[in-house]
Amino acid sequence: MAKKKTKGPGDFALAVAKVAIERHCSDVMVLDLKGKSPATDYFVIATGTSDRQMRTVADEICEEARGQGLQRFGRAGYQQARWILLDFVDVVIHIFDAEYRDYYDLELLWGDAEKMIIDSFDGAQDR
Repeated sequence: MAKKKTKGPGDFALAVAKVAIERHCSDVMVLDLKGKSPATDYFVIATGTSDRQMRTVADEICEEARGQGLQRFGRAGYQQARWILLDFVDVVIHIFDAEYRDYYDLELLWGDAEKMIIDSFDGAQDR
């Protein structure tokens, strides 16, 4: 299988958001942190419906990354599946259950970041 290359981290972030939507995550959002975070360029945030579904989404995101020639540098929370974090350096993915998403409220913490709300498979809306 030939690897396809993305144009950059933003394209990978949008591809990851699409995977989350296709697997029925809700409130999928991409935060553009370029120039705001010394650690990463994008956060992808999604809310899962169950621990099993959240792990499946995480697994499929890792498959998408491998298909694009990207390496995962870290993973946390996979076994508990309340907040799964996948670190691809330029893009960090957060898959929350509803309770943890409300509690940690990353959107508020990074309130000055440009937000792309992902409403459908066709793209994003800036907010």
